[in-house]
Amino acid sequence: MTVPIETPAVLVDIEIAKRNIRTFQAYADAHGIRVRPHIKTHKLPQMAELQLDAGAVGITCQKVTEAEAMVDGSERIADVLITYNILGKPKLARLERLNQRIALAVVADNVTVIDGLSGHFAGKEKPLRVFVECNTGADRCGVASPVEAARLARRINDGEGIDFAGLMTYPPIAGEAKVQAFMSEAKCLIEADGIAVPAITSGGTPSMMHAAGVPVATEYRPGTYIYNDRSLVSRGVATWDDCALTVLATVVSVPSEHRAIIDAGSKVLTADLLGLTGYGHVLGRDDIRIDQLSEEHGRLVSDGPIGLTVGQQLRIVPNHACVVTNMVDAVHIVEGDEPKAIWPIVARGHVL
Repeated sequence: MTVPIETPAVLVDIEIAKRNIRTFQAYADAHGIRVRPHIKTHKLPQMAELQLDAGAVGITCQKVTEAEAMVDGSERIADVLITYNILGKPKLARLERLNQRIALAVVADNVTVIDGLSGHFAGKEKPLRVFVECNTGADRCGVASPVEAARLARRINDGEGIDFAGLMTYPPIAGEAKVQAFMSEAKCLIEADGIAVPAITSGGTPSMMHAAGVPVATEYRPGTYIYNDRSLVSRGVATWDDCALTVLATVVSVPSEHRAIIDAGSKVLTADLLGLTGYGHVLGRDDIRIDQLSEEHGRLVSDGPIGLTVGQQLRIVPNHACVVTNMVDAVHIVEGDEPKAIWPIVARGHVL
């Protein structure tokens, strides 16, 4: 069926998204885990409100600008965790203004960030809550040991204008045992210093249905789960029927029996591979590969006759849904093939 939407376009099937939200919320509720979804995947206040409706306690953002846009976009968004080291006077000033409006927390994994936060918030009416970020095996940010986590917890606890909020990690996939061991030891060390650990927050969609394997954690922060994508299908975390976000593209050329060109290139499908071969999955056509992207062209190839015609529309599950969201000004909300609304991506692209 042809969807009456100009292509290329990003479609979000709202019923699938709602189902995905409910599925994880039910799992978390059954195991006594608070849910704080990461909005990097959708960047939409409306989607965040659906997550809050289901039972989420707040949201996670990665940038001050994301948090500002989300709070400005919904009176109901009043509890935000920004999981990023924040540096620089302009960002700290905006962080202070945001902290006056909502329940806000940030993370830190080094004394430079902690001292910068303390220096700015010292003497302010409302202190800023700060988590210690821990590296439990994903090897991105985070302190390397429970001993170092305890040291930074003491630094935050002793700092003016800031309060110790707990421990945070972005866990490795299937790393529940590592997270449990690290966080349990760190919690014991911190509590031995007479400092309470109010929360331990972990998160990541690939391992979300094993979140209960880390009983020390009180909170989980899935992001991509609301839409899912080809990378998650490849991991066995989701099926094509669970993929709420698709890219709608039109075949603009069929120059050979085995090759066709669509009007969706790297500016909408993204060049992210995430260990995969090709740049997306054409729904209903397992035989087709998207083997090349230029900025505005996508090349589709098949070992057999490709069987496409100029003007035909295709729906493609991208490799990485989060990047796709940030590459467009708005998404088309649909139910199946029926357009329902257009929602501007209010928290996209901000570089300040």
